[in-house]
Amino acid sequence: MNPQLVKKAKKIIEKIIYITLASVTPDGKPWNTIVFTGFDKKYNFYWRSYKNSVHSQNIESNGDIFITICDTTSPWGEGKGVFIKAHAEELTDKNDISTALALLDKRSPRSLGSTNDFLDESPRRVYKAVTEKMWINDAEEIDGNFVDKRIEIHLA
Repeated sequence: MNPQLVKKAKKIIEKIIYITLASVTPDGKPWNTIVFTGFDKKYNFYWRSYKNSVHSQNIESNGDIFITICDTTSPWGEGKGVFIKAHAEELTDKNDISTALALLDKRSPRSLGSTNDFLDESPRRVYKAVTEKMWINDAEEIDGNFVDKRIEIHLA
């Protein structure tokens, strides 16, 4: 495994505060959304969302998701992205929610609410995506043509 690519992936995850989350509707249609995120030492990702949003409903019926974190600050031709296959779920344990909110608050200019703001009758929930596989893109030359490929990496 290329240590430079691992270092670059970690830098992207630390720098970019929004992830693009892809899910699938119960009838098999793709759905994409962008969420503000935090992450833990195992590179599991956390966000808060309206419980009736399409992606939240999709996760309720099928927790298999795909995350993309693109470094949009890179100059043309130098862009890298981190690609993550994960399983997501709504957090219901108060301690888990509290831990997730602390990770989110570390990246936010203001508090995102207390644990009780994401329980019971509240319209908002906290979600966790457990990383199953992760890749970063890299370029390769094939017959004089540059092609983009994904290289599997392990960060945790």
